[in-house]
Amino acid sequence: MSAEHKTPSDLARRLAKRARTQPGAGAWRRETYTLPRVEARDKALEWFNKYPKAAYMTEIESWRELADGRIEFTIRRLPSAD
Repeated sequence: MSAEHKTPSDLARRLAKRARTQPGAGAWRRETYTLPRVEARDKALEWFNKYPKAAYMTEIESWRELADGRIEFTIRRLPSAD
């Protein structure tokens, strides 16, 4: 890792610069799923195992229970831990 990317504020500056130079290339990667409750839980765990929160800032951005009992949720992460 280079010295210029050691702190969260360095990452924030780099992502802000990317957003200015690449319009529409947002910093976050998002996926939205609509799944039965157990499958939704499994999918979220899959993401957290593949993209750990400490490295990728992975989080459930929003979720809701639909009338049929399925869960609709959006999960997001940074595109890399560089």
